[in-house]
Amino acid sequence: QVQLVESGGGLVQAGGSLSLSCSASGRAFSTYTLGWFRQAPGKAREFVASIPWSGATYYEDSVKGRFTISRDNAENMVYLQMNSLKPEDTAVYYCAAARGLRPGIRTTNTFNYWGQGTLVTVSS
Repeated sequence: QVQLVESGGGLVQAGGSLSLSCSASGRAFSTYTLGWFRQAPGKAREFVASIPWSGATYYEDSVKGRFTISRDNAENMVYLQMNSLKPEDTAVYYCAAARGLRPGIRTTNTFNYWGQGTLVTVSS
């Protein structure tokens, strides 16, 4: 069982930056594939980025070059650095974890555990 708690959301102007953090509790954190998803009002939850324990990273096309996912297995943390933010990045951002090495997974039904979400609002 893994429990995830996000932090770091807030209001930022377009072009600005925010850093999201996700703290995980539970055993064998280092063996999980971790991901970030987001859900804008009235839209489905969508994949943003993922990082399996191998350290490879995967991104949704619209955030490539702007967002960076990273993890610290010693601290049971996963991060999402968001730069050059756009109004269309406004959403609730969720941290997620999937058991095992799952490179490239990007659908909600492939992740086993979810955080409660943190709101990111980008003003124009």
